Amino acid sequence: MAQVDAVSAAERDEARARRLQWRMLIGFVAGLLAGLAVHYGARDAAWVEAVIAYVTGPLGQIFLRLLFMLVIPLLVSALIVGVAEMGEMRALKSVGVRTLVYTVVVSAISVAISLLVVNLLQPGAGVDPALARSLMAEGAEGARAIADRAGEAKTGMDAVVAIVPDNLFAAMGANDVLAVMFFALFFGIGLILVQTPRTEALKTAVEGVFEVVMKLIGLVIQIAPIAIFCFMFNLAAQFGWDLIVRLSAFVGVVLLALALQMFVVFPVLLKTLAGKSPIAFFRETQEASMMAFATASSNATLPTSLRVASERLRLPDRISRFVLTIGATANQNGTAMFEGVTVIFLAQFFGIDLTLTQQLFVMLICILGGIGTAGVPAGSLPVIALILASIGVPAEGIGLILGVDRFLDMCRTTLNVVGDLVAATVVSKGAGDKPAATGAAG
Repeated sequence: MAQVDAVSAAERDEARARRLQWRMLIGFVAGLLAGLAVHYGARDAAWVEAVIAYVTGPLGQIFLRLLFMLVIPLLVSALIVGVAEMGEMRALKSVGVRTLVYTVVVSAISVAISLLVVNLLQPGAGVDPALARSLMAEGAEGARAIADRAGEAKTGMDAVVAIVPDNLFAAMGANDVLAVMFFALFFGIGLILVQTPRTEALKTAVEGVFEVVMKLIGLVIQIAPIAIFCFMFNLAAQFGWDLIVRLSAFVGVVLLALALQMFVVFPVLLKTLAGKSPIAFFRETQEASMMAFATASSNATLPTSLRVASERLRLPDRISRFVLTIGATANQNGTAMFEGVTVIFLAQFFGIDLTLTQQLFVMLICILGGIGTAGVPAGSLPVIALILASIGVPAEGIGLILGVDRFLDMCRTTLNVVGDLVAATVVSKGAGDKPAATGAAG
């Protein structure tokens, strides 16, 4: 009976998620059409400025402020729990180290690819600078001030030293994401080292914080369709048809970056580190890929991934369970790539030239953000909003990508899940547990 109730609850959650995605798409299209109508019909009318100043602008800002309010607790609790859980399976300590090293290295490769592609193709470049500056002036002063302070204080070795916070609450108040994440990682290591009933209770409390924050973010996301309408109305009213062209280019660049990771990097890793045929691997994991694409959730696909790893890839259960469970939250290459492309695209769109130091900052946050990003639909949204604010890019621009986020979320989740299975295959090989012959399974 309990199992039936659980299945029913999951079906209800999936139905609600689908309805929300449709509402978000409707809000995107409606806001875009209304904004285009205003841009080409009544752009200079006084009532348009009044609507933007007193209705659509404030509503969008409230949505963003709600996300900013919750993102620090989300990242801190997720990172602490994620690191602490790595120490629970002491028999797999060496596997945990290999998994961590693999995750960091491959995530760095994926983000580097995404930044290279978006910088080479420049999908957001070419927008009228005057229009970009006018929109930036409406809501980005605070974000640019944060970026200016960060840029003054964090250069050269100072940037390395500043990763270690001298005051956690000051780092939180200043949106110093790297410093906050360092504390969370350090605190998670502490929970591994100290195994007492009190620390177990503390870990349970942190897990409770994570669950509460995720629930609150779910509530905030419910008003996303209204916020998307407001964002798209404001943007389309000022940028007109050029908005459609840039958005199409953005989608193309994201798909190109994901394809490079999926069909170039992963096959190289499989062949060189695991001695596995990439063609056989993709054939054996197609069920998990289809589930990931349909649900846009790494967590929802986890049971299928575990079964595929055991029955199709013939990986040792003790390793695949560990790697895939951790990977559903920590090894999210697709999410990290999407975050990197989105941030640089919006910087280009608004005419903000990011220095090499700032782009390295984005790269680090995307790598670490992949560890703390929830494996659920739209789980990367709060992280992207925080990165935008940290480097001085108007967070209102996030409305540009929300309307197409469902399709891109499905694509990047597929990459996330396949990446987890690649990691399990590579780590199994490194641990001396070779996958069984899979010819018959194909």
